[in-house]
Amino acid sequence: MAIGTVRYWAAAKQAAGGAEETLEGGTLADVLAAVLARHPAAPALKGVLARSSFLIDGEQAGARPPENVTMREGAVIEVLPPFAGG
Repeated sequence: MAIGTVRYWAAAKQAAGGAEETLEGGTLADVLAAVLARHPAAPALKGVLARSSFLIDGEQAGARPPENVTMREGAVIEVLPPFAGG
């Protein structure tokens, strides 16, 4: 398992109630599960994550299933919900 930083932008930041946090996970799917486990009182967060794209250390996770995206120690995962206008 790797420890990394999850950074939230726009609607994700609002739903998570903060800009970033440190979480652990071996894959992107593990990290997303940890996000939801840490925020059980934030039901909107699950919907935001479902619509978001993700950058891992500045590179797009793309269309790969989250369980196939391996996390490196110290990775920065950016949660990018759809933005107005694009």
